[in-house]
Amino acid sequence: QVQLVESGGGLVQAGGSLRLSCLASGRTFSSYPMGWYRQAPGKEREFVASISRSGGRILYSDSVQGRFTISRDNAKNTVFLQMNSLKPEDTAVYYCNTDIYWGQGTQVTVSS
Repeated sequence: QVQLVESGGGLVQAGGSLRLSCLASGRTFSSYPMGWYRQAPGKEREFVASISRSGGRILYSDSVQGRFTISRDNAKNTVFLQMNSLKPEDTAVYYCNTDIYWGQGTQVTVSS
């Protein structure tokens, strides 16, 4: 069993920044890739970013490329999502994911 706990969400003005964290427990963290997804009201959950076990391979969705940065600290069992130049359309619940496991999500709201 894996537990994922996200934190760091909140309300921010457009152009601002937030840093999300996801603390994992229950398995060897460094053995698995990690990802961030988001779900806006009335929309399907969508991929945001992913990072390989060592951090050497990173992928971003086109909508966040150049603004968001995913990273991980395997010693702290934590994956991060640094979000800069936030836009109102980034408003969503952000979820951490690995394999079949999901966190409870953290709300990000960007005001115009």
